[in-house]
Amino acid sequence: MDLGIRGRRAFVAASSQGLGLACARSLAREGVAVVINGRDEAKLAATASALRAELPDASVEYVAADLTTSEGRTAITAAAPEVDILVTNNAGPRPGGIEDWDEEALVGALRANMVPAVQLVRAYLPGMRTRGFGRIVNITSAMVKSPAYDMGLSTSARAALTAISKAISKDVAARNVTINNLLPERIDTPRQEFMVQRRMAQEGVDRDEARARIASTIAARRMGRPEELGDACAFLCSAQAGYISGQNLQLDGGSYEGLT
Repeated sequence: MDLGIRGRRAFVAASSQGLGLACARSLAREGVAVVINGRDEAKLAATASALRAELPDASVEYVAADLTTSEGRTAITAAAPEVDILVTNNAGPRPGGIEDWDEEALVGALRANMVPAVQLVRAYLPGMRTRGFGRIVNITSAMVKSPAYDMGLSTSARAALTAISKAISKDVAARNVTINNLLPERIDTPRQEFMVQRRMAQEGVDRDEARARIASTIAARRMGRPEELGDACAFLCSAQAGYISGQNLQLDGGSYEGLT
């Protein structure tokens, strides 16, 4: 299927690895000019070079900036002043418990996983409206719908982003601008390697057993592949997805038990 977005321009946040990189790769494969982002310039340069080698016809640029700061977001919008596609993303807070969630921790979670996304939307939305095309995809978490105690910080900040995105989506739909959320669960990325290492330490098992135990919690009995999420992102950014907005698409191997 031709997704109808060749020649469009995208900014993908926190995309030097993991889920952000998967989205950038899928978009670049569709002929979208992609700007990737992270804080480590050397890592970004290597990632951009690898993508260009993999996809010789792709346009891949990068901007090294901390999107959690106003200075970083200014650098991002200077490097990519107009985009048709915005994919927001950032690493989540560390697992913890109520004893860890003081005011600083709560505000820090919002600053990492809610505020940057909203501010980038504010920056790019006027141009999308004017041009009559925009696709915004937030990478959040399956735990927005199925909260786990130890991931309470991540869940709460991403739920806040989900709520404000729904509100915005209703106002911009008539201008062919959509806002949707991807809710991943156990996608095989560096973040899951962190969780594997955590389980190894907590349960005294080796890496293979830790991965097997994690996979056993998923209905599909395996971790998701990054490209599965990346391709889902690309479809939500497509011309064909213009009638899909304000939605939460779960990529969880069929694990969610609810209806909505």
